[in-house]
Amino acid sequence: MLTFIGLGLHDERGLSLRGLEEARVSDKVFAEFYTSLMPGLSMKRLEKLVGKSVQVLSRIDIEENAEEKLLKPAERSNVALLVPGDSMTATTHVDLRLRAAKRGIKTLVIHGVSAVSAVVSSTGLQSYKFGKTVTIPLPELGPPVETPYDVIGENSNRGLHTLVLLDVKAELEKYLLIREALEQLLAIERKRNEHVTHEGRLVVGAARIGADDMVIRGGRIKDLINYSFGGPPHSLIFPGRLHFMEAETLQVFANTSPEALRDNHE
Repeated sequence: MLTFIGLGLHDERGLSLRGLEEARVSDKVFAEFYTSLMPGLSMKRLEKLVGKSVQVLSRIDIEENAEEKLLKPAERSNVALLVPGDSMTATTHVDLRLRAAKRGIKTLVIHGVSAVSAVVSSTGLQSYKFGKTVTIPLPELGPPVETPYDVIGENSNRGLHTLVLLDVKAELEKYLLIREALEQLLAIERKRNEHVTHEGRLVVGAARIGADDMVIRGGRIKDLINYSFGGPPHSLIFPGRLHFMEAETLQVFANTSPEALRDNHE
């Protein structure tokens, strides 16, 4: 059997009781940390919690050498794979589960808290009013990728909120920060001038959700671009039309001024 276990957010304490039980009874326990960042996690504490050694796998181990590293052992014994967030949010893990099924390996999924849901719930915005989620990639040579701008625009036209995830390459210790993401969006706005991510646009920034020092802050882009959110991981939300209760939660929980919310009321 191959069991996928979500570790949740900030540190090893996000592991559910069921996930912990399954890890403890597994013959071999592996983990990967390249699909997301858990800044408070300690391998020493994690291994003490699980009661056995945990082998950390790289991106190459999971994506190119999974047969040797995970699938063959899972044919002969019970193997657990610990992953950040929820165990099936990343397409990497979905693909691995499919490959296991094709080899006749039984799989079990133990879910964990995902940033996709936690960022939304931390702001108090209503989850059913979100449109398509999009990721802003780390900058490469050439102009910024314009897909995030398009998605924010499409959702906004429908009055929907947009969750914007910021790229993480944990193995390379590269993390896109809110300031860098907003700079990309402003550059696209200057080029296209469609009034999607202009300086006066309302945005909510979130950093280190699940940690004791997490930060949630709302305001206009021009106000947040120089705000110090601290270390990664970072995320953004571009609110659409706001119910009066959503507007109030952004004032109370995200320190958003009434002026910044003025153009987003239903």
